[in-house]
Amino acid sequence: MYVKEVLVQNQVGLHARPATFFIQKANEFKSSIWVEKEERRVNAKSLLGVLSLGIVGGTTIKVIADGVDEEGAVESLIKLVQSGFSE
Repeated sequence: MYVKEVLVQNQVGLHARPATFFIQKANEFKSSIWVEKEERRVNAKSLLGVLSLGIVGGTTIKVIADGVDEEGAVESLIKLVQSGFSE
């Protein structure tokens, strides 16, 4: 299992468009991937799950992966979040 925290820097957070990019990236990996915010953990490959967390700019989230490509998955998703989803 590989876990890393990241600060969501874009102002709107993970609303529909950035969440879609996040999920598409998560689905490129074989590992099970979760996003955690304040003790709530959801499947990072589920749009409804990610949107249900209500992640806004300035929120710190954890990206957690477990599987054969867990480290690459987490690092890739962290990089996407840090880029501000190119917004």
